[in-house]
Amino acid sequence: MQKKNKIPREFIWPSSERLQTLDELAAPVVDLGGFLSGDEESTLRAAGLVAAACKVHGFFQVTNHGVDLTLIAAAVDCLDAFFRLPSAISSEPAAPRQPLWLRRRPCAPLLLQPPLEGDPLLPPSTPPPSPAPATTPWVYQRYCEAMEELSLAIMDLLGVSLGWGGTLQERLRAGSSIMRCNYYPACPEPELAMGTGPHCDPTAMTVLHQDLVGGLEVFSGGRWRAVNPVSGALVVNIGDTFMALSNGRYKSCLHRAVVNRNQERRSIAFFLCPRDDELLRPPEDLVGDGAAAAGDRRKYPDFTWSELKEFTQKHYRADTKTLQSFSEWLLRPRRSS
Repeated sequence: MQKKNKIPREFIWPSSERLQTLDELAAPVVDLGGFLSGDEESTLRAAGLVAAACKVHGFFQVTNHGVDLTLIAAAVDCLDAFFRLPSAISSEPAAPRQPLWLRRRPCAPLLLQPPLEGDPLLPPSTPPPSPAPATTPWVYQRYCEAMEELSLAIMDLLGVSLGWGGTLQERLRAGSSIMRCNYYPACPEPELAMGTGPHCDPTAMTVLHQDLVGGLEVFSGGRWRAVNPVSGALVVNIGDTFMALSNGRYKSCLHRAVVNRNQERRSIAFFLCPRDDELLRPPEDLVGDGAAAAGDRRKYPDFTWSELKEFTQKHYRADTKTLQSFSEWLLRPRRSS
């Protein structure tokens, strides 16, 4: 008879994708304190660390980031309260266009998209049981606002590291950004399963709070490497949108989340996205006449975030070839309706 602690066969990943992680990712821990206070020397030092990481794999961690740690703790408490709700409610997908969305499967994350301002946590037809995380909408609203401000500041730091003369803040502020809470239950056979499968983020930037359990991994240098947690730090990685904005100079890297045999793991991801109709192209500093003369020509066509979002949601799973495949899709002749 099959043991109860075995995972269902349909959740076993192919052996080719269950590579062993042996090394830690060489991702710098960047102190943002001096940059955020306007210190020029600290800004240049931080920009150098960020540039070195983004040219190789696009991941780094930040400390002294200015986000209140009590706000982060409150967001985690709301996550815990939500996932303690009865499974009949917490595993029921919300109706289309509702602010709540999640899915449950063994050894996989539970996903929660927070409400927009003024929206309830749960669909109106589903009264929350007791105890209900009544402060969740307010906490997540504050958390998203704080993460957006931090993300936009880091965008400016990325601009400094690339030698841009302008700022991307106005192009990314008030975009269609989202936040997602992940809960990974302890898994009896972590060597056979995956928390979140390998993917690249199609967004501009991801800012992740992960607990101290660990499990985030990045594929770099031909192998999977662990992004080990640093207490009080946030993990930052650029996505395909920013890779395109940097004309391919900075990398959107393949990453995944693995599960733990003995401990549950929680994380909160904030995805910085442009407005749907924002036309995205690299600054002239990177693709103008001088750059073209040096051989740094345009690698990707102009596009909008809504076009890339449609491509990754309906036509192609985000991976290391997303931008190239997306470019070919954009340039392909379309049939008139």
